Amino acid sequence: MADESVSVYERVSQITRPGIKTDEVIDMYKTWAKVYDKDMESEGYNGPHKVAKVLAESQGDKRDIRVLDVAAGTGLCGQELSKLGFSNVDALDASQDMLNVAKTKNVYKNFIKELLGPNRLGIDDDTYDAVIGSGLFATGHVKPDCLEELIRVVKPGGVICLNIGEERLRTNEDCKDLESRTAALQSKGLWQQVSREIFPGYLWKRWCSLPLQSGVRLNIV
Repeated sequence: MADESVSVYERVSQITRPGIKTDEVIDMYKTWAKVYDKDMESEGYNGPHKVAKVLAESQGDKRDIRVLDVAAGTGLCGQELSKLGFSNVDALDASQDMLNVAKTKNVYKNFIKELLGPNRLGIDDDTYDAVIGSGLFATGHVKPDCLEELIRVVKPGGVICLNIGEERLRTNEDCKDLESRTAALQSKGLWQQVSREIFPGYLWKRWCSLPLQSGVRLNIV
């Protein structure tokens, strides 16, 4: 069980501290998983709601599309997608303990325990209509070098909706090249950015806002 004497802010700071390794992160989630949702609710974490809403708006009335929730954790994005009528959603995360919590919510069809990065996932090309992810980019978690793999598993014309805390985007050494990488991939014709939004209330009722990255893969033949 997570130490309740440690504040949520301290816990997030510990698990994203400079130099932390992925194995350490996964180990920390073993104890945090059971109270993660409670902690995020206490701090008004709005990222999953926002990114799910953006995906829904991009699809009009379509709700039968196949969606991959990356770095799904305990399933907060999956819950928001379910509220909006999406039922064909898979969850991918490196932490089995977090996925175990997500399973209890009955909002996913399949669970994929893999680390998202430059490595090839056990997913076929052009499998999903959309990819969604909230708060995935951080030290010891996911880096921008995963973007090519996300593009690979999304169908041509599909949608990728991701978000990141604005402060982290500007200052974190593992995240600072996110926007330059998205631009480089667009220059190569692999996808096209269709929207970018900065909104308040991402996390920490006290201070944070977030730029939302939305991408559409081009139908290239």
